[in-house]
Amino acid sequence: MTDASGVWIVLPAYNEAAGLPELLRAAEAVGRGAWHVVVVDDGSQDGTADAARAFAGRLPVHVLTHAQNRGLAAAIRTGLEHAARAAAPGDAIVTMDADNTHRPEQIPDLLAALRGGAEVVIASRYAPGARQAGVPRHRALLAAGVGWLLRRRFRLSGVRDYSCGYRAYRASLLQRAMAVYGDRFIEARGFVVMTELLVKLARFGPRVVEVPLDLRYDRKVGASKMPTAATIAAYLRLMATAGPAARRDA
Repeated sequence: MTDASGVWIVLPAYNEAAGLPELLRAAEAVGRGAWHVVVVDDGSQDGTADAARAFAGRLPVHVLTHAQNRGLAAAIRTGLEHAARAAAPGDAIVTMDADNTHRPEQIPDLLAALRGGAEVVIASRYAPGARQAGVPRHRALLAAGVGWLLRRRFRLSGVRDYSCGYRAYRASLLQRAMAVYGDRFIEARGFVVMTELLVKLARFGPRVVEVPLDLRYDRKVGASKMPTAATIAAYLRLMATAGPAARRDA
Protein backbone atom coordinates (compact mmCIF):
# COMPACT_ATOMS: atom_id res chain seq x y z
CA MET A 1 0.00 0.00 0.00
CA THR A 2 1.31 3.44 -0.94
CA ASP A 3 0.26 6.95 -0.06
CA ALA A 4 -1.51 7.11 -3.43
CA SER A 5 -3.68 4.06 -2.71
CA GLY A 6 -7.40 4.52 -2.32
CA VAL A 7 -9.26 4.41 0.98
CA TRP A 8 -12.77 3.00 1.35
CA ILE A 9 -14.68 3.58 4.60
CA VAL A 10 -17.58 1.20 5.24
CA LEU A 11 -20.22 2.51 7.65
CA PRO A 12 -23.08 0.16 8.63
CA ALA A 13 -25.82 2.50 9.80
CA TYR A 14 -29.19 1.97 11.43
CA ASN A 15 -31.03 5.14 12.50
CA GLU A 16 -27.81 7.18 12.69
CA ALA A 17 -29.01 10.43 11.07
CA ALA A 18 -28.14 12.41 14.23
CA GLY A 19 -24.50 11.35 14.57
CA LEU A 20 -23.55 10.53 10.99
CA PRO A 21 -23.06 14.11 9.68
CA GLU A 22 -20.41 14.93 12.30
CA LEU A 23 -18.53 11.74 11.46
CA LEU A 24 -18.67 12.49 7.73
CA ARG A 25 -17.45 16.05 8.27
CA ALA A 26 -14.46 14.70 10.17
CA ALA A 27 -13.77 12.10 7.47
CA GLU A 28 -13.96 14.82 4.83
CA ALA A 29 -11.45 16.96 6.72
CA VAL A 30 -8.97 14.21 7.50
CA GLY A 31 -9.17 12.58 4.07
CA ARG A 32 -9.25 15.93 2.25
CA GLY A 33 -12.39 14.86 0.44
CA ALA A 34 -10.66 11.97 -1.35
CA TRP A 35 -11.74 8.98 0.70
CA HIS A 36 -14.65 6.90 -0.56
CA VAL A 37 -17.40 6.42 2.03
CA VAL A 38 -19.81 3.49 1.73
CA VAL A 39 -22.85 4.05 3.94
CA VAL A 40 -25.09 1.00 4.29
CA ASP A 41 -28.49 2.21 5.48
CA ASP A 42 -29.85 -0.90 7.16
CA GLY A 43 -33.57 -0.19 7.05
CA SER A 44 -33.38 3.13 8.93
CA GLN A 45 -36.51 5.18 9.61
CA ASP A 46 -34.89 8.49 10.53
CA GLY A 47 -33.44 9.75 7.24
CA THR A 48 -29.99 8.18 7.59
CA ALA A 49 -29.66 7.72 3.83
CA ASP A 50 -30.61 11.36 3.16
CA ALA A 51 -28.06 12.53 5.76
CA ALA A 52 -25.38 10.60 3.90
CA ARG A 53 -26.44 11.77 0.44
CA ALA A 54 -26.20 15.38 1.62
CA PHE A 55 -22.41 14.96 1.48
CA ALA A 56 -22.36 13.78 -2.14
CA GLY A 57 -20.90 17.06 -3.37
CA ARG A 58 -18.17 17.09 -0.74
CA LEU A 59 -16.68 13.58 -0.84
CA PRO A 60 -17.32 10.35 -2.75
CA VAL A 61 -20.32 8.85 -0.95
CA HIS A 62 -21.88 5.54 -1.95
CA VAL A 63 -25.24 4.97 -0.25
CA LEU A 64 -26.53 1.40 -0.22
CA THR A 65 -29.89 0.58 1.30
CA HIS A 66 -31.62 -2.41 2.84
CA ALA A 67 -35.39 -2.14 2.58
CA GLN A 68 -35.70 -3.68 6.05
CA ASN A 69 -33.38 -3.85 9.04
CA ARG A 70 -31.24 -6.97 8.59
CA GLY A 71 -28.69 -6.46 11.36
CA LEU A 72 -25.04 -5.51 11.62
CA ALA A 73 -23.61 -8.60 9.95
CA ALA A 74 -25.72 -8.13 6.83
CA ALA A 75 -24.81 -4.44 6.65
CA ILE A 76 -21.10 -5.22 7.04
CA ARG A 77 -21.35 -7.83 4.31
CA THR A 78 -23.12 -5.46 1.90
CA GLY A 79 -20.55 -2.72 2.53
CA LEU A 80 -17.46 -4.92 2.33
CA GLU A 81 -18.62 -6.64 -0.84
CA HIS A 82 -19.28 -3.29 -2.51
CA ALA A 83 -15.93 -1.86 -1.44
CA ALA A 84 -13.99 -4.99 -2.40
CA ARG A 85 -15.51 -4.99 -5.89
CA ALA A 86 -14.63 -1.34 -6.45
CA ALA A 87 -11.23 -1.22 -4.74
CA ALA A 88 -7.83 -1.88 -6.26
CA PRO A 89 -5.84 -4.66 -4.53
CA GLY A 90 -3.53 -2.14 -2.87
CA ASP A 91 -6.37 -0.03 -1.45
CA ALA A 92 -7.39 0.08 2.21
CA ILE A 93 -10.90 -0.84 3.35
CA VAL A 94 -11.81 0.61 6.75
CA THR A 95 -14.82 -0.37 8.86
CA MET A 96 -16.15 1.98 11.53
CA ASP A 97 -19.25 2.46 13.64
CA ALA A 98 -21.53 5.14 12.23
CA ASP A 99 -22.61 6.52 15.62
CA ASN A 100 -19.65 8.93 15.93
CA THR A 101 -17.95 6.93 18.70
CA HIS A 102 -15.03 6.09 16.37
CA ARG A 103 -12.91 9.09 15.39
CA PRO A 104 -11.86 9.40 11.71
CA GLU A 105 -8.78 11.24 12.98
CA GLN A 106 -7.39 7.80 13.85
CA ILE A 107 -7.61 6.47 10.29
CA PRO A 108 -4.10 7.73 9.37
CA ASP A 109 -2.70 5.54 12.18
CA LEU A 110 -4.42 2.48 10.70
CA LEU A 111 -3.21 3.35 7.20
CA ALA A 112 0.36 3.79 8.44
CA ALA A 113 0.27 0.27 9.88
CA LEU A 114 -0.93 -1.08 6.52
CA ARG A 115 1.92 0.73 4.78
CA GLY A 116 4.25 -0.91 7.31
CA GLY A 117 3.25 -4.37 6.10
CA ALA A 118 0.12 -5.27 8.06
CA GLU A 119 -2.87 -6.73 6.25
CA VAL A 120 -5.34 -6.22 9.11
CA VAL A 121 -5.13 -3.33 11.57
CA ILE A 122 -7.38 -3.25 14.64
CA ALA A 123 -8.10 -0.14 16.69
CA SER A 124 -7.80 -1.98 19.97
CA ARG A 125 -9.01 -1.29 23.49
CA TYR A 126 -6.02 -3.29 24.73
CA ALA A 127 -3.18 -1.57 22.86
CA PRO A 128 -0.96 0.71 24.98
CA GLY A 129 -2.37 4.24 24.94
CA ALA A 130 -5.97 3.22 24.28
CA ARG A 131 -8.66 5.40 25.85
CA GLN A 132 -12.39 5.05 26.47
CA ALA A 133 -14.75 7.86 27.43
CA GLY A 134 -18.34 7.44 28.54
CA VAL A 135 -18.56 3.65 28.23
CA PRO A 136 -21.20 2.32 30.68
CA ARG A 137 -19.72 0.03 33.31
CA HIS A 138 -21.85 -2.95 32.29
CA ARG A 139 -20.71 -2.60 28.65
CA ALA A 140 -17.06 -2.39 29.69
CA LEU A 141 -17.40 -5.49 31.87
CA LEU A 142 -19.20 -7.40 29.13
CA ALA A 143 -16.53 -6.49 26.57
CA ALA A 144 -13.75 -7.52 28.96
CA GLY A 145 -15.38 -10.87 29.73
CA VAL A 146 -16.15 -11.72 26.12
CA GLY A 147 -12.68 -10.60 25.07
CA TRP A 148 -11.05 -12.92 27.60
CA LEU A 149 -13.07 -15.89 26.34
CA LEU A 150 -12.30 -15.14 22.68
CA ARG A 151 -8.57 -14.84 23.35
CA ARG A 152 -8.61 -18.16 25.18
CA ARG A 153 -10.56 -19.85 22.37
CA PHE A 154 -8.92 -18.58 19.20
CA ARG A 155 -5.40 -17.37 20.11
CA LEU A 156 -4.94 -15.51 16.82
CA SER A 157 -1.50 -14.03 16.31
CA GLY A 158 -1.45 -10.28 16.93
CA VAL A 159 -5.07 -10.11 18.10
CA ARG A 160 -6.26 -9.04 21.53
CA ASP A 161 -9.41 -7.11 20.59
CA TYR A 162 -11.68 -9.49 18.69
CA SER A 163 -14.87 -7.45 18.70
CA CYS A 164 -14.05 -3.82 17.93
CA GLY A 165 -15.51 -2.78 14.59
CA TYR A 166 -12.88 -0.12 13.87
CA ARG A 167 -10.40 -1.79 11.53
CA ALA A 168 -8.47 -1.44 8.30
CA TYR A 169 -7.96 -4.28 5.85
CA ARG A 170 -5.78 -4.52 2.78
CA ALA A 171 -8.30 -4.85 -0.05
CA SER A 172 -6.42 -7.76 -1.64
CA LEU A 173 -6.89 -9.85 1.53
CA LEU A 174 -10.66 -9.34 1.54
CA GLN A 175 -10.86 -9.97 -2.20
CA ARG A 176 -9.00 -13.26 -1.80
CA ALA A 177 -11.16 -14.33 1.14
CA MET A 178 -14.37 -13.55 -0.72
CA ALA A 179 -13.19 -15.59 -3.69
CA VAL A 180 -12.39 -18.59 -1.46
CA TYR A 181 -15.41 -18.47 0.87
CA GLY A 182 -18.04 -17.25 -1.60
CA ASP A 183 -21.45 -17.05 0.07
CA ARG A 184 -19.90 -18.33 3.31
CA PHE A 185 -17.66 -15.28 3.72
CA ILE A 186 -20.01 -13.90 6.38
CA GLU A 187 -22.47 -16.32 7.96
CA ALA A 188 -22.93 -14.86 11.44
CA ARG A 189 -25.70 -12.54 12.45
CA GLY A 190 -25.40 -9.46 14.59
CA PHE A 191 -22.39 -8.16 16.45
CA VAL A 192 -20.28 -11.34 16.38
CA VAL A 193 -19.52 -10.64 12.72
CA MET A 194 -16.28 -8.84 13.60
CA THR A 195 -14.93 -11.93 15.38
CA GLU A 196 -16.09 -14.21 12.57
CA LEU A 197 -14.17 -12.09 10.05
CA LEU A 198 -10.91 -12.44 12.00
CA VAL A 199 -11.35 -16.19 12.36
CA LYS A 200 -12.03 -16.68 8.65
CA LEU A 201 -9.22 -14.38 7.53
CA ALA A 202 -6.79 -16.28 9.77
CA ARG A 203 -6.64 -19.17 7.28
CA PHE A 204 -4.64 -16.86 4.97
CA GLY A 205 -2.06 -16.07 7.65
CA PRO A 206 -2.34 -12.26 7.53
CA ARG A 207 -0.10 -10.03 9.59
CA VAL A 208 -2.36 -8.38 12.18
CA VAL A 209 -1.35 -5.22 14.03
CA GLU A 210 -3.22 -3.36 16.77
CA VAL A 211 -3.14 0.40 17.32
CA PRO A 212 -4.67 2.15 20.35
CA LEU A 213 -8.39 2.92 20.12
CA ASP A 214 -9.78 6.26 21.25
CA LEU A 215 -13.39 5.26 21.92
CA ARG A 216 -15.69 8.25 22.41
CA TYR A 217 -18.89 6.69 23.70
CA ASP A 218 -19.72 10.04 25.25
CA ARG A 219 -20.46 11.34 21.74
CA LYS A 220 -22.99 8.61 20.98
CA VAL A 221 -26.53 9.77 20.27
CA GLY A 222 -29.22 7.41 21.55
CA ALA A 223 -29.08 4.03 23.22
CA SER A 224 -26.96 1.07 22.17
CA LYS A 225 -28.50 -1.21 19.55
CA MET A 226 -26.70 -4.32 20.77
CA PRO A 227 -29.06 -6.97 22.26
CA THR A 228 -26.91 -8.16 25.16
CA ALA A 229 -28.32 -11.65 25.81
CA ALA A 230 -28.57 -12.55 22.12
CA THR A 231 -25.03 -11.32 21.48
CA ILE A 232 -23.56 -13.38 24.33
CA ALA A 233 -25.39 -16.45 23.02
CA ALA A 234 -24.06 -15.80 19.51
CA TYR A 235 -20.47 -15.54 20.77
CA LEU A 236 -20.84 -18.85 22.59
CA ARG A 237 -22.19 -20.51 19.42
CA LEU A 238 -19.29 -19.11 17.38
CA MET A 239 -16.73 -20.38 19.89
CA ALA A 240 -18.36 -23.81 19.83
CA THR A 241 -18.70 -24.17 16.06
CA ALA A 242 -15.82 -22.24 14.44
CA GLY A 243 -13.18 -24.43 12.86
CA PRO A 244 -9.41 -24.22 13.38
CA ALA A 245 -8.51 -20.58 13.11
CA ALA A 246 -4.84 -20.76 12.26
CA ARG A 247 -5.11 -22.95 9.14
CA ARG A 248 -3.55 -21.29 6.09
CA ASP A 249 -5.03 -21.49 2.62
CA ALA A 250 -3.01 -23.65 0.30
